Amino acid sequence: MYRISLFYYPLFLFINLSIGVSAQTLSLKQAVNTALTNYGTIKAKDNYANASKFSIQQAKREYLPNFSLSAQQDYGTINGQNGPQYGFGGLGTASSGPALDKQNWNAAFGALYLANVNWDFFTFGRIRERIKIADAAYQRDRNDLEQEKFQQEIRVSAAYLNLLAAQRLTKSQQKNLERAITFKNTAVIRAKNGLIAGVDSSFAKAEVSNAKIALTKAKDLEQEQANRLGILMGQTATSYDLDTTSITRIPSNLLADTTVKSAHPVLKFYQNRVEVSEQQLSYFKKLYYPTLSLFGVMQGRGSGFSPGYALDQTAYSTSYADGINPTRGNYLIGIGMSWNLSSLLKNRPQVRAQAYISAGLKDEYNLADQQLKAQLALAESKLINALANYNEAPIQVKAASDAYLQKSTLYKNGLTTLVDLTQALFTLNRAETDRDIAFTNVWQALLLKSADLGNYDIFINEF
Repeated sequence: MYRISLFYYPLFLFINLSIGVSAQTLSLKQAVNTALTNYGTIKAKDNYANASKFSIQQAKREYLPNFSLSAQQDYGTINGQNGPQYGFGGLGTASSGPALDKQNWNAAFGALYLANVNWDFFTFGRIRERIKIADAAYQRDRNDLEQEKFQQEIRVSAAYLNLLAAQRLTKSQQKNLERAITFKNTAVIRAKNGLIAGVDSSFAKAEVSNAKIALTKAKDLEQEQANRLGILMGQTATSYDLDTTSITRIPSNLLADTTVKSAHPVLKFYQNRVEVSEQQLSYFKKLYYPTLSLFGVMQGRGSGFSPGYALDQTAYSTSYADGINPTRGNYLIGIGMSWNLSSLLKNRPQVRAQAYISAGLKDEYNLADQQLKAQLALAESKLINALANYNEAPIQVKAASDAYLQKSTLYKNGLTTLVDLTQALFTLNRAETDRDIAFTNVWQALLLKSADLGNYDIFINEF
């Protein structure tokens, strides 16, 4: 689940010295804080969590009654006709008047004013379940943000350690080049004086070229690590002056808890996904039940047609003021129940589908838990191995340094060959490289362990 690259020897994997933008002193905590502030994915998930938070408010307000106001003012005829009708698709009109024996085109103004309240006061828990779904979704998105921050802390820390190791390796390659130049100069002088064969001078020059190539590779790969760190921090800088004080020692808290807990940010996120699905399943089951509603209507109506219009078709006024003045009013209150019985059949597949989704999310949670436990066991092994290498590295460097000093002295006095000196030089360079890597690998192993435990404090408190 976490992929943290560790610097293991081979010689060609030397990391680079940054070139590019101006250098800046940077501690690990500063790098992490900058990344948590600037990184785009974290910003996005923060916005998603805020959106889910407002969705809770929206779900709660679903319980409020519907309150509608309506007003219309019309002009038209009111010819009526006896017979049934159905306003299919809204195509029927609402003209109301006497059923006369013939058509006429008398027209006047009319108006309708309406206030309506409709409240689904009891839905067998559907609204409550929607609120729970919104709340569970908010918890999921918030924990998604937290686990993203946690993983970003791990990624930035790994990149920071990689860059530290890269810079140390570059310095080692620089020292190796300086040593190669020193014995090349000695070989050239001795060859000119006829003390050694001319081929030794050429061989020494070849070793200098090899050391320069190794240093160039180191610088190239180091800049890649600096660029990686810059991307994770949301910056474009590719050169950093890092804090090296902590990396010169090994961390003290290496025997931390070795149990993956449910509070792990990743596991909490997976658990929240299950909870959202379970709430949705509960809501779908509530759709089987009916809805009980209270409703009330207050109506006012005006018309330019007088009450005697049925007997006298001249008893109407075309005045706008007469038509819109409400002269009649009605009110209505009631209670009702609506129950779509076909939902008993229609919703059953949806309920079963959501149950399978919940089961699948639980399986993903179990898989994540298994992976974290397996990775924790691996991290423990890496930590033990890194400590072993850390303890061996100084011994190797001391022995290689003594051997190089001996061979260099013998060569200057003509008591050994250039091949022996070159071999000693290579051994010393390898020992210094292993030492630089061993320091960093202890920290990388601790970082991997804290990542699998879900506790970043185990690592960062050592800095």
